[in-house]
Formats: sequence, C-alpha cells, structure tokens
Amino acid sequence: MIKRLPSTLFACGTLCMAAPDSPANTPAPSDTGAPRHGTITEKTPSIPQYFTWINNTNEGATEEQTLVNLRFFKWLHDEFGMRLGIYAFDAGAIDSQQYYGRMDSERFRKQFPDGFKEIAELARSFDCRLGMWGGPDGFGDMPQEEAARTEMLLSLCRDYGFQLFKFDSVCGQLRDHKQQAFMNTMTGCRQHAPDLVVLNHRLNLSEDAKRHVTTYLWEGAETYIDVHMINQGTATHNRAGALARGLPPGLGRLTEDCGVCLSSCLDFWEDDLVLQAFNRSLILAPELYGNPWLLRDDEFPKLARLFNLHFRNRGILVEGMTLPASYGKHAVARGDARTRFITLRNLGWNPIKINVRLGGEIGLTSKGRVELRQYHPSEQMLGTFEYGDSVPVTVDSFRACLLMATVKPCEEIGVIGCRYEIVRDTPDKPVKVKLLGSPGTTSKVKLHSGSRPFREARVNGRSIPGVLGEGVEISFPGTKADASPHRKLADLQPVPVPADAEALYEATCFTAPNDALEVQSLRRSGPSNITPVKEARDAFLNQALFWRRGIWDKYLFDRRDETFLSTFVYESDKRIAGGCLRVDLGTTLEADTFRIRTLHDPRNGKPIPAEMPAEIGTTLDKWHPVVFKPVEPATCQRIAVAEITKNGGQHELHDHDLRHWEAKVPEGTACRYLRLAPAPDRTAEVGLWRKGKQLEIPATSRATALFAPYDKARAELAWQAKVSLPSHPAPNSYLCVALNGEHGRSGAYAALRMDGQWIGAPQRAVSYPAVVFEYPPRSPSSNFTYFFPVTQEMHGRNIEVVVLGLEGCDPALKPEVWTTTYPHPYESLEMVLE
Repeated sequence: MIKRLPSTLFACGTLCMAAPDSPANTPAPSDTGAPRHGTITEKTPSIPQYFTWINNTNEGATEEQTLVNLRFFKWLHDEFGMRLGIYAFDAGAIDSQQYYGRMDSERFRKQFPDGFKEIAELARSFDCRLGMWGGPDGFGDMPQEEAARTEMLLSLCRDYGFQLFKFDSVCGQLRDHKQQAFMNTMTGCRQHAPDLVVLNHRLNLSEDAKRHVTTYLWEGAETYIDVHMINQGTATHNRAGALARGLPPGLGRLTEDCGVCLSSCLDFWEDDLVLQAFNRSLILAPELYGNPWLLRDDEFPKLARLFNLHFRNRGILVEGMTLPASYGKHAVARGDARTRFITLRNLGWNPIKINVRLGGEIGLTSKGRVELRQYHPSEQMLGTFEYGDSVPVTVDSFRACLLMATVKPCEEIGVIGCRYEIVRDTPDKPVKVKLLGSPGTTSKVKLHSGSRPFREARVNGRSIPGVLGEGVEISFPGTKADASPHRKLADLQPVPVPADAEALYEATCFTAPNDALEVQSLRRSGPSNITPVKEARDAFLNQALFWRRGIWDKYLFDRRDETFLSTFVYESDKRIAGGCLRVDLGTTLEADTFRIRTLHDPRNGKPIPAEMPAEIGTTLDKWHPVVFKPVEPATCQRIAVAEITKNGGQHELHDHDLRHWEAKVPEGTACRYLRLAPAPDRTAEVGLWRKGKQLEIPATSRATALFAPYDKARAELAWQAKVSLPSHPAPNSYLCVALNGEHGRSGAYAALRMDGQWIGAPQRAVSYPAVVFEYPPRSPSSNFTYFFPVTQEMHGRNIEVVVLGLEGCDPALKPEVWTTTYPHPYESLEMVLE
C-alpha cells in the first residue's frame, strides 16, 4: 500500500469533512437536469450497496475473501430477506492508487485465480450484482492499449453483470485526449448494462463526458467514524458528527454520500443508517462500507429490517420535501400523497418534543384517518388520528427518529400496546418479534397483522392465543430503575491538582485502547455464534496484511515473534512524547523474570539502547524500578514487517531485527502493571517467567504504547464533581464526561475515583490515538467526551469524577457529567408467529 497524501487522495473520499453546519462544498453538476445516458434518473428507486473499502485498502481484495463476504450477505438474504443490490470492489481489485491494472496481469491472477466467474454466480444467487473501483483512464498511448482497456470494462458488464463503476482521481485523472475513449467505453458498457451507475469522484471530465456519469461525491466526505468524520461538539456517542450532516442541494439524489461506515465506533450505527437511507435516500441507499460483520449478533436483524423497509418502499422514497424549522434540523418527509416517511433528529443533550401535523405540512395530501408508526429507535404503533391532527413525538438525545404516516392500510406487522422490533419477517419462515418494555412493567399487547392470518403466537416459548385476539397482559422481567436513564448528574468545578493525579492519568492510559479501530469494534461486539459472521471476521482479521501492520495488543501475548504491536501508522510515529509501553496483566502474578522482544529496523540507523529502565507494580500509585537488559539469542532472527510502497498501493515486507530483553524482578515483588518509556518502536512479545517456567498470561491482558509517560504529561489543572449512582440504575448505563471547550490535542483526561480505586475510560469521542488498518483517528483540540460503563460495583456508590488538564488546556473548560444508556434499557420477550 502506498502512503495516502494529506490532501484529497483517498480511494473512497477525502481526508477533510465539511463542517456539519456548512453548505455542501461540492456543487451539483451543471447539467443535473439534462438527460443522461442509461436508464438511471433522479426518480430511479435507490439501489442498496456495500463496497469493500477498509475490508481491504489499496492492496485490494482477494477471491477467497470476497466469497466469504458474499456468503455473509447471502445469509442475511436467506435468514432475514435482506436485499443487497450491488457488492462493489473498492481500490486494488484491478486498479489501485496511481496504478491502472489488467485482468491478465500476474497481480490480478494472484488475487483472483479464477477471475470473477464464481463471485458473480454467488452474488447472482441472492439477486446481487457487482461493482468496481478504478480510474477513468488506463487507455494507454497506443490504439491496442485503448482497445484492451475498453474490452476489459465491457467484459465486466457483458460477462459478469457489473452494474457500477466508481471512477476516482486517486487512481489518476482522465487525459484530455482520452475523453472520447471514456465516453465510447461507457456507451458500450450500457449496451450490456443500461442501468449502469457511474460514480464521479473528483474527475476532470469534459461537459460531454459528465453526461456519461451518474453521480458526484457530495461534500467530498468519507464517513469512517473518527478518522474522516468526527463530532464537532460533545455528545453521547462518536457518530453525532455523522448525524449532523445536512442535505444535498435541492434534495438531489444523483449524488453519493459515501454511505455508512461500519468499521469503527459502532454504537448508534442504526441512527446513521436511518438518515442515510430515509432522509437523504440517494441513488445508492442503504449504502454500507467497511466491516458490517463486526456488529453484534443481535444487531443483524435491525440491519436487515432497515434495508427491508427501505426496499419495500423504494418506489415512493424518491420524492422528498424539507419540513418547516419546527421539525428540527434537516427534517425531511418522503413518499407519495398517501404515505409519508418522516426523519427527525436531535443533536442536543436533552430530549425534544416535535409536533408532527398529519396533513399537507408533511406532504400527506390524500385525506382520511391517519395511522402513525415509529420505526426507529424502536418500533411503536403511535395510533390512528384524524387528518390534520398534531401529534407530539419525542426524539431522544443525539438520535434519529423514523416515522411513517399513512392513510391506507399498512401491511407491516405491528404490535399494539408496547414497543417492539421485527426480528424476522421472511417468506416461508416463522415471524419473530421482540416485545419491548421497561423492566418491571406490564402491558396489554395485541398483534396487528394487516391482512395476514396467523394460527399461533408463542411468547418466550409459551402459546398465548390472546395476542391474536383482543390482547393479553404480559409482564416484563427486571427491576424498575431508580431514576431516569438519561440525565445530567453534575457540573465539574475547578479544584487544585489532586495528589493522586498520576494514578488517575495512568488509569485511563492503561484502560484506553491504542489498537486498530476494528479491533475495538470486535471487542465491543464480542464473539459471534453465527458461522457466516465468524468466517467474515476471520477472513478480515487473519489476513497477513492485517497482522503484519502490528495493530492489535493481543499480539504481545500470543507467543509468536512475527506478530507485534507497532507505534507507527505507515511512516508516521504516533507516540505522544515518546510514548510508554503499558501492560496490564489483568491480575497479579508472582514472577522472577520479565522478558520482552522488540523489533528494530536496521535501515533507520537508530542506536540500540544498552538498557531500558522500566517500572512494575500491583497498583497505579506505587511503582518498583526494573531494568531490561539485552539477551543474546543463540540465533539472530529477522521478522518481516509490512510497509508501504509506491508500487500501485501495495505493501512491501522489510526485515526487522528481533531483539530479546530481560528484567529481573526483585524477590518478593508481585506484578500486574508494567510501564516502559519511551515505548519501543515495535514490541513482539511480553512474557513472565518463574523458576525457569513461562507463566500463562490471562486472556484479559491489555497493552497500550502511544500515551505519554506521566512525567511528560503532568496535570496543571483539575476539575471534580461527586455523583451518586442509584442502587438500581437502568441497564446498559454509562457515564459521559463532556469536556466543553478547548483543551488542546491530548490535553485533558478524565477518570473516576471510587473507594480508593481509580477507573479509566475505555472509550472516548473522538477516539484515542491508535495504530490502524487504514488511517489514524483525528486529534481535535476541543470537546472530547469520555465514556465510562456503569458496572455492578458502581451501583449505589458515591463516585468522584475528575478531569485533568495538561499543558495548554484552557482554564475556561466546562466539564460536566451525564448518565445515559445504549442500547435503550428495555427488557424483551420473543414472540413467534406461525
């Protein structure tokens, strides 16, 4: 892979994002109203798409990995009825960055030994077609080269049913004297695929050539959360910046918004998808990229439900209108005269009420009694109202809301009396519905099935025929929460820097992750019990160019010298003030020797230190010095490390020297924590020994390497508040410590103090510094929010919330602490209908 330039050279989009409040900075094509070649128009129903960027980068996908990914989408289709219209290869399959490829090249044959035949057949088995990333040129200088490039693109449409080309200036621009060749080729491709979608990513096309492309890239924005799209203020999650995106000029649909990235910071992904699919509803919608298999198993039904709702209503979602300011920012209603889909959003800390007028104001011009449903955040039958009635709807903090208002009978399954989620509504399979209610409450529920007859309803395995009739009382398990699940707890007040500031700082540095954002997503979602999900995860995480990047802390403990934890993102050193290797073993171990192995690049000329001073301890406030000294192995090993090259976005492997280090642990000194500053460039292994035997390191062990040592990050300011948590807080609760104002880059940290213990924040918006698969997280200088899960040990306890300001932090910073939940703290009962 070759280094991405810091301007606009990105395979999917650009590094910079327009501020959420700014107008779109990419104008619509001047010929938007002119006829385009092919059958795609502004009124063409949306096509659901996935593209592979961040599942692969510029080195490209492989046949094996593609087949695994397609089996994942086929499982979603077969199990939940989810329709994926296009599976698009991103950079590297044929073309790559500043590189035009060929399907008869050695590189292509290595990646796709059998070409696209089996891939196209598998996609076709669930009504999916293919797409391809590339450059607009590649026509060479000789007539035979132009003919070969043209025939290759024609063959993709003719022989494999491709429906989409994304032409990106990252590969290269279109030379002036090849504009006609481009137009001729697109005309030829559309003879085989009249519905071909051609995406224009910053191309220098002539006015005539523009008529051969379908879209332009709106705002030039990628949506990789915390990498290319970040929050502009404090919030309850990392996707608030994505939720703040506006609307394309004139609600135009022949543009592309890069879709929803499911790879990093997954919480609240469904709000992001609701706005992409139902609010903007562009020609490619719903649109995903990245690694959707990193979602939790219980989230795939919601993913399929949103896709299915959109697909079933795609014909009317092409018509949209913006709503009055009273509906909130960027509110839109889509549909026809009889049915409207309304998207609302709340970009503030407190819930808001919006009055929805069921009439012409939302585009509902056919009169009659109006059924109003909510489809997101949860599903709810809000009632049937008179035409013109105004209905108050609550939109939760930093969330989207999807409503449907209709004057015609609705055939979607619904439940009267409680909130619910449709888990599965697939032909020839029993329908599955989650009934949702607050813990410790009772509801009378009744099925609304439209014209569909059901003979049996089972709730949690027990037959309850009353659900099919007049309704039946059901009770939701659990204990009622002692307080509102979302509320402000306190404003933090300035205090002197506390005596335990170092322990508070270390708590977050040991708790926070520095490994790849995708690893963090996997950790968030936990293991999967679904075979296609597990296989897609394994195909991504086990590819050699993932582990050779050195982007997972578990590599320190796997007893494999070829894996390692790096401190570099490509050629850029990401250590703050030299960094500090911090290892938390998860428990206290008795050892007499600490051993580590490091990798050193012989090309950089850096001297190897004679020794490396470090510290160990069992708590974060008391440390014992140890010294790592080199140990000469019997043989010298070299380990291949993946590094970028300018050869078409590929990686090269460069050998690094493996060096062994050993520190003697003072007798009687136990160990849980290690800190070693500065952090080594790349650490391959960490191990403990006792009496000549290597100890088993717990699976809960963690490591970071990018945070500064405390002596280079001393606190100069502090804020504090004491909060009391209820004995029975809402399930899924977490604390949000919002740092409103300027604090400088990496200039403020939050931690908790409880009963003499220090608790760090495992997540932050914007994300912590990380070594990454694609590109590093942004590092803004203001408005961090730190997140702390509320654990069982915190129930009913007094907790001190502390913010430490480092050098450069503004004394006017206004920290505050909130409590909220995700997912919403409903208890659920499973209803099966047959």
